[in-house]
Amino acid sequence: MAAAAALSPSDAEKLSKLHSSVAGLDQISENEKTGFINLVGRYLSGEAQHVEWSKINTPTDKVVVPYDNLAPTPHDPSETKKLLDKLVVLKLNGGLGTTMGCTGPKSVIEVRNGLTFLDLIVIQIENLNSKYGCSVPLLLMNSFNTHDDTLKIVEKYSNSNIEIHTFNQSQYPRLVIDEFTALPCRGHAGKDGWYPPGHGDVFSSLINSGKLEALLSQGKEYVFIANSDNLGATVDLKILNHLVHNKNEYCMEVTPKTLADVKGGTLISYEGKVQLLEIAQVPDEHVNEFKSIEKFKIFNTNNLWANLKAIKRLVEADALKMEIIPNPKEVDGIKVLQLETAAGAAIRFFDLAIGINVPRSRFLPVKATSDLLLVQSDLYTLADGSVIRNTARANPANPSVELGPEFKKVGNFLSRFKSIPSIIGLDSLKVSGDVWFGANVTLKGKVSITGKPGVKLEISDGAFLENKEINGPEDI
Repeated sequence: MAAAAALSPSDAEKLSKLHSSVAGLDQISENEKTGFINLVGRYLSGEAQHVEWSKINTPTDKVVVPYDNLAPTPHDPSETKKLLDKLVVLKLNGGLGTTMGCTGPKSVIEVRNGLTFLDLIVIQIENLNSKYGCSVPLLLMNSFNTHDDTLKIVEKYSNSNIEIHTFNQSQYPRLVIDEFTALPCRGHAGKDGWYPPGHGDVFSSLINSGKLEALLSQGKEYVFIANSDNLGATVDLKILNHLVHNKNEYCMEVTPKTLADVKGGTLISYEGKVQLLEIAQVPDEHVNEFKSIEKFKIFNTNNLWANLKAIKRLVEADALKMEIIPNPKEVDGIKVLQLETAAGAAIRFFDLAIGINVPRSRFLPVKATSDLLLVQSDLYTLADGSVIRNTARANPANPSVELGPEFKKVGNFLSRFKSIPSIIGLDSLKVSGDVWFGANVTLKGKVSITGKPGVKLEISDGAFLENKEINGPEDI
């Protein structure tokens, strides 16, 4: 048990007891048991990396390459086919739609024109494969929460021209904090005894599932990893071309921060390496500086590219020791801990790793119904499975949208809009209370609509609201 190397005697004993109890959990594989114990061992040894603030440097254009500096893609379609035949697309599909009031995987929420996140992803790759005669496969990394549902859902794509592979990320037991035992060993045998340990687990899960070997044997070289809810994360030929030509083993797409992204991780140069700096690693006295847009101008979109052989080399050498993110939770009144890692933090272990500073259009995540309002509106159109921003809007930033709790669940959100309003000229929208929108409503400038408690407020069909504050029917 190498993980116990730097532990105090009491911690070593804790780990040893945990090891013995986890050995009896037959719901998970030996790989998962070893992975879990190693993670806990690293956590106990306190190897959490503290960043010395004075050593942080802003990365140069060599390390974080401006997107406009990338060479154009080859003109010859046969060259493009060669490039694409090296590629695999992997979507992180472990999340549930619970925060948006949906059961099942988040990727099956309908985004636009009755199409789900997954439908759009499949259409995009189908188009690539048809256009260039290549065979880019799609991999979905599920968690135990989404696995069964996803298997049923992908059956509908059986006639498409894509190979779709699904595999599961690791399943680790939640740690009971005060006793330092595994929750399933205390009789919590159901799903709430377990957790998926963050997307940093993607590299070892690719190997443990056998998928990585299979892809290498097909001549694949690079994987493009992205969250399934980021509508902007489409295959980008310029980026792939750059990585192949420059032999970069890893690439993180970053984009300029706005005030909405102040908590996002950023790339720094540190002791000669490019590294991800997350807000959790920042000493308290520097948090405001971290959040400033002046010093740290970019943030991680979680669109990541990595070389498959490099992943194999690093996982087999047990070299991917990403920062551990402790995530405390409560299950039936029991305080538990989930230890997680993030895929972006792996950047410092790969050779010739770079960031690419991409346009904001490559970061369009749907985390809440307010994001759904944007992507379902006339701000965007749909072409070949890609959501494309309407050029009729002059402002490069999207409107800020705040919807009250009445709109939080997708079902409620949809029922409160007869049709999605026109928002091309909108700067900000705030809605709270029992508000209902008619069809063909137009919102411009700053609009605030507040329904009084217990009063239903209806915005009539065809209403045109510009720079308005509405507190009751008399204001419309």
